[in-house]
Amino acid sequence: MNKGETKKHPSAFEPSTIVIMIVLSVLGSLIGLQLITTLGISANTSIIGALFAILISRIPIHYFIKYRSVHRQNLVQTASSAATFGAANSLLLPIGIPFAIGKPELIIPLFIGVILAMFLDAILLYRFFDSKVFPAQEAWPPGVATAESIKAGDEGGGRAKLLGIGIIVGIIGAFLKIPMSAFGVAFIGNIWALTMFGIGLLLRAYSPQVLGIDLNALYIPHGFMIGAGLVAFVQVFVLLLKKRNNTEERDEIVLTRSTGEVKKSFTYGFAAYLVIALIIALLGGIITDMSPGMLILFLLYAAFAAFIHELIVGIAAMHAGWFPAFAVALITLIIGIIIGFPLTALTLLVGFSASTGVAFADMGYDLKTGYMLRGNGDDIEFEKQGRKQQLFAGLFAFGVSAVVVFFTFNYYFSQGLIPPVDRVYAATIEAGVSADVAKQLFIWAIPGAIIQFIGGTKRQMGVLLSTGLLIMFPMAGWAVLAGILIRLVVKKVKGDSAEIPMSILAGGFIAGDALYNFFSSILKLGK
Repeated sequence: MNKGETKKHPSAFEPSTIVIMIVLSVLGSLIGLQLITTLGISANTSIIGALFAILISRIPIHYFIKYRSVHRQNLVQTASSAATFGAANSLLLPIGIPFAIGKPELIIPLFIGVILAMFLDAILLYRFFDSKVFPAQEAWPPGVATAESIKAGDEGGGRAKLLGIGIIVGIIGAFLKIPMSAFGVAFIGNIWALTMFGIGLLLRAYSPQVLGIDLNALYIPHGFMIGAGLVAFVQVFVLLLKKRNNTEERDEIVLTRSTGEVKKSFTYGFAAYLVIALIIALLGGIITDMSPGMLILFLLYAAFAAFIHELIVGIAAMHAGWFPAFAVALITLIIGIIIGFPLTALTLLVGFSASTGVAFADMGYDLKTGYMLRGNGDDIEFEKQGRKQQLFAGLFAFGVSAVVVFFTFNYYFSQGLIPPVDRVYAATIEAGVSADVAKQLFIWAIPGAIIQFIGGTKRQMGVLLSTGLLIMFPMAGWAVLAGILIRLVVKKVKGDSAEIPMSILAGGFIAGDALYNFFSSILKLGK
């Protein structure tokens, strides 16, 4: 390349790339649907897509040689990951709620709305990525794991050996029922945020034995997240409105998204969610069920809940690689019940809320992978090109996933196969919420808000503590805290030189865990 010439990123719309993306998007969608309806989980197929691209690049045929480009591999894994999470979490899960509640006539209206929300989710993350709110330099752990896998396949040598060791350890640990993703995240993410996450996981699991109370039964995790989430929302706006000094101006140079762009995206994003909420209300026929005042309240609350749900899920995903999307949607539903929305409106509300955040977080992981493969922002123009092509790949895959879900959801629903969490939402709507629950939510929102305020935007202590409290997985808590302890000891002994090897090993741990869980899930389906 001549001096001054700009590198050109491969296009997502090259015919050969489109063919591979279609194949992996269809397979990813079907795998995601099968897993979430039968096992209640969705698989991270990002690494699977990356490994597939690496494998075909080694086929000694000219057609496949171009896949030796890590950037084409990045596009392929972006599509694979987007299709899997899009089909399972953003589309089928929400439209399973009307089926579970006995209102099948709401499936298509909600389906149209959540398709729009899924696309908006990805576009907003693209607009927010590498800004002060969602910096590219932050952890985004699954993205690191995928990037390290692709780089190891490309470069070989010491990096490949370290990654290989990490993958083997990750597979062995996963076989022994150790959550190696949580262990690996501890070597990459923010230590304060992850410590609170680990503490939250252990408090949720052991509070009945140690404290004599069931935190979940008292709605303590939900209250914590309401308080922490609202403060986090305010902190984001304060961050955007804060005047910068000269030092901050110099730091801003490394970011490719300005504060002004993010402000516009927030405004347009909220307006777009408001329009989608109106479309869902119109198609769902709830306009005739509510007074004009209640309808306006529903639209505003639905848009706000979708936006804050997206931010909370994004923040948790960025720092910890875990996000409580199901639980935060349940919180949205509980508040909706307290407000007094009718049953049909609640069904549409929780479906709309549940559809947001997942595509947002997944796109963040994929853009982090691309960011690392493109040199961590060294060439800003090339980074922008690549990021745009990844967005195109993700949107294309979301489109494929929508088609797959449209032609398959009747097959699953006719057999009574819906994501298990949909039955929880349906039961909550039918049971209603007492005044005592509202009181508990208000009381426990206060400490959640205080902890989030103390930690600030950098540490996100309240959101991550609440995330842990909402998840019943004690082994993950022990794994996170053990990983943090090892990380601190190694850094104390080896210094900053240990950071890169630890990150590569951590990527291996997460990749090994993902590979084991993916293939063991497929084997369970086969049985």
